[in-house]
Amino acid sequence: MGGNRFPCNIQRAHMTKTYVQIQKQIETLQREADKLKRKEVDDVIAKIKEAIRVYGLTADDLSLDTRAGARRGGVAKKRGRPATKGKSRGASTVKYRDESGNTWGGRGPRPQWLRDALGAGKTLQDFAV
Repeated sequence: MGGNRFPCNIQRAHMTKTYVQIQKQIETLQREADKLKRKEVDDVIAKIKEAIRVYGLTADDLSLDTRAGARRGGVAKKRGRPATKGKSRGASTVKYRDESGNTWGGRGPRPQWLRDALGAGKTLQDFAV
């Protein structure tokens, strides 16, 4: 028998994992990976939010398409209250525009182009539509 203490099939049974054991290991690793990914995503989101706050960035500044169907591969996530019949939320009304065509609807933080212009001595009324 060449030095093996166990017959070939018994030795192999102790050294190999079963399908069930491997599936449990995969599940454990997947849970660990999911937890790590969530933490990393949370950290990235916090950094992005901080940069948006510090620099007053808007969706336009970031070239983000804010239409509902444009999020995450074209699948819009449903949030908040359901849509009501009647008045729909269209594109926001443009209230301010510069000579380069940059626009702002007057809601949310002022975009960088407007803050720069105001810092250079212009007034908000100079851009009113």
